[in-house]
Amino acid sequence: MPATTPLRVLLVDDHRVFAEALEFLLAGEDTIELTGAVARAEDAFPLVRDGRVDLVLMDVDLPGMDGIQATRELKAMAPHVQVVMITAYQERRVMARAIDAGASAFVPKTQAFEQLLEMVTRAAAGEKVMPLMSMLAAPGSQDASHVQGKAERLLGTLTSREMQVLQAIADGDTTSEIAQLLWITPLTVQTHVKNILSKLEVHSKAEAVALALRFNAIPISSKA
Repeated sequence: MPATTPLRVLLVDDHRVFAEALEFLLAGEDTIELTGAVARAEDAFPLVRDGRVDLVLMDVDLPGMDGIQATRELKAMAPHVQVVMITAYQERRVMARAIDAGASAFVPKTQAFEQLLEMVTRAAAGEKVMPLMSMLAAPGSQDASHVQGKAERLLGTLTSREMQVLQAIADGDTTSEIAQLLWITPLTVQTHVKNILSKLEVHSKAEAVALALRFNAIPISSKA
């Protein structure tokens, strides 16, 4: 049988650390091909116009044109392309505007990565997927259970301070901003980051954030 064609996904988000983490996670999915990651809605239009995208993961709050207006224009340009909104905003009015603009799904940034994938898959199939709708659990294979068990053990080794630093990294804060937030020195922040990477057995902050997001140890953003 021929291999299934991967779903071509474009990420539109100006949150650099989150975008890198999500890119890292999506790269591990055989059913998805990440065709690009841009920080501005206007940069997404040429890729969509060229027919290189099946589904767009779109943040609501973007510099310049916001994600909802971008969704409206994108759907007028390419009605077959599905849009999944990813946002920290969960107000009904924002959701209503997203639906009116043509979004197929509205995903809170507190959602676990597996649930995001479930929504992406269903949106790609033409479903309308919104919060509070029933969602399928991720497959519980033995290998998946083993990976989850190891990840939870590694995440469990982090101290409360290290979790605070990891959350601040996920929120996009710089070393100096984290230092001011937690009333510690930048050198101490760097030490915490080094310990986090070592304990989680990863090589970058984006990988650390991706691991924590995948297993729901932190929300995608604690900032509304």
